[in-house]
Amino acid sequence: MSADRYQALANSALGGAVVKRLGLPAPPRLDRHEPGMPVVTGPVVFGEARGGRLREAVHEVMRSIGARLVDAKTAGDGDDRPAALVFDATGIDSTQRLRALYDFFHPTIASLKRNGRVVVLTTPAIEADSVGAATAQRAIEGFARSVAKEIGRYGSTAQLVEVAAGGEGAMESTLRFLLSARSAYVDGQAIHIQAADSVTVPEDWERPLAGRSAAVTGAARGIGEAIAETLAGQGAEVLCIDVPPAGEALAEVANRIGGTSLALDITDAGAPQRLADHIGERGGRIDVFVHNAGITRDRTIARMPPEGWDGVLEVNLSAQERINGALLEGELLGDDGRIASVSSVSGIAGNRGQTNYATSKAGVIGMVRALAPVLRERRVTVNAVAPGFIETKMTEAMPVGTREAGRRMNSLIQGGQPVDVAETIAWLVSPASGGVNGNVVRVCGQQLLGA
Repeated sequence: MSADRYQALANSALGGAVVKRLGLPAPPRLDRHEPGMPVVTGPVVFGEARGGRLREAVHEVMRSIGARLVDAKTAGDGDDRPAALVFDATGIDSTQRLRALYDFFHPTIASLKRNGRVVVLTTPAIEADSVGAATAQRAIEGFARSVAKEIGRYGSTAQLVEVAAGGEGAMESTLRFLLSARSAYVDGQAIHIQAADSVTVPEDWERPLAGRSAAVTGAARGIGEAIAETLAGQGAEVLCIDVPPAGEALAEVANRIGGTSLALDITDAGAPQRLADHIGERGGRIDVFVHNAGITRDRTIARMPPEGWDGVLEVNLSAQERINGALLEGELLGDDGRIASVSSVSGIAGNRGQTNYATSKAGVIGMVRALAPVLRERRVTVNAVAPGFIETKMTEAMPVGTREAGRRMNSLIQGGQPVDVAETIAWLVSPASGGVNGNVVRVCGQQLLGA
């Protein structure tokens, strides 16, 4: 992958001085998770609007992660700057009471350390008990997204987390992820946590997938390889799947992570049955299935040959539908099963020359949202990630101008890494994420246009 030379220059002593003098954007260095790293690397300031309902649940999570809570009045005293600001806004039931956001964040936001985290907790507007409360709760999303754009230049992120009634006990996996370095390139998102029948608390939060099996398509390289590595690192036994021509690279990945491999063209008519048979021979169930395989065949719609349309739709969308059908009809997903799909910000915002790709990735979002309530009855969740500009061999081949624009047009002023997508997938497929269902989470550093 090509190095981000501008970022390296902007973070050097001499280059940083030049960048500052010219008024150019300076991409911050993002802290990413390393084994043994604590969830938060400093104190956490917690605040709440009067009447909020999540104080007890938040404090329980803070105890679990070993966070030290400090009072907003002393935040930033000395060198002990807060690593996170968490605000329970569920008590805001009128537009006048939105002032509580200002009263908490105005004196504290400047004290947040670099690579800090902001999390604002709300109630889904649809569950509010009055029009005024629904209006106020929805307004908070605009606040959270704007804060994210204000603090991104410091490597800090802000998220909104909607917690439905009954979801209070399902918050820990999400807060652990959003407060940690694992979420380095996830910014300005609105996550919904619904009521969960049960939440499986892992014995070891560093290895929440221990004892579980997972399958990843497109695992021979790039984002798929990173997903397979990350799931294995968190304890999963991973089945790596890719097309037969990638067999050698696929076997290398599987051997390196202690998994197994299956050379399979997922667009073949017999692929779902072959996959089902393979799972049946290897224990009969799989706990996690990650649809990552995807291709691009970029042309404007006027110049696109039919095979360019058909091939992209087949790999990126139709194959996922058929495999999901085989998994569900054959009851091949284990208890608390998880499905995760890789969409794209192109499926949200569209992109010139990618009518085929954007259609397929928007279809993935539609599939996830339609499946979520159906799978909930089976105690299975389905979610999607929508990556933005991620540093891969594909983006390395872009023209320099296009590549630089992709890197800079987000709040964090840089491209993401494959591991950023992988860490997000790992959170979504954790057995502790039973309340996270039907979400589409952008991994794009809060892309500034279109999404």
